[in-house]
Amino acid sequence: MATVDLSATADGRPLYEKLGFKLPNYTYMKLKLDDKIQGEIRKMEKEEIQVCVDLIRRSFQTVADEFGFTMENAPRFTAFATTMDRLAWQYEQNRPMYVYEADGKIIGYFSLQMQEDNECELNNLCVAPESRHGKIGEKLFQYAVEVAKENGYSVMNIGIVEENQKLRKWYEKLGAKHVGIKKFDFFPFTCGYLKKNLGESNRTVV
Repeated sequence: MATVDLSATADGRPLYEKLGFKLPNYTYMKLKLDDKIQGEIRKMEKEEIQVCVDLIRRSFQTVADEFGFTMENAPRFTAFATTMDRLAWQYEQNRPMYVYEADGKIIGYFSLQMQEDNECELNNLCVAPESRHGKIGEKLFQYAVEVAKENGYSVMNIGIVEENQKLRKWYEKLGAKHVGIKKFDFFPFTCGYLKKNLGESNRTVV
């Protein structure tokens, strides 16, 4: 499915201004977090794939360290399974992939995997460990919601480490609802699942 470049359409201005974005030239979304931090959310470029791989692995490594995940006991966990080939394949599939850039450095990332039945999945939303606690993750999540809505999706699915209750509460605070858990033999943790209702879909079914 073709994706919509929200950052290049003037029609999106009123919607994003309500979220605190400023559009000085309609080429990307700018937001001001506080008097000291200013950044932008924009589409990831192909040449930035390796940078994003490193960011994802480093960001999820903090979760691995907290809960004792290693390459040996959880090789499929994001901190260990994310590779250049994997993200390059996702890029070639035209998956919506966005970064948060501040002072010329990429410190945040997310992508969306489009699914059936007007649903999509939020993948790898992360913020560099040294840049957390500045509401960057919240802005990335809000942006992901709007990208999904503009693409005509009515539900966003989110997968987490169920034992990470702090993250679960964070998503629930942003309007996601916990809908279940599942245990896989290849993970030393329980997978938790949440859904964010995005409203009625405006997708035309052919």
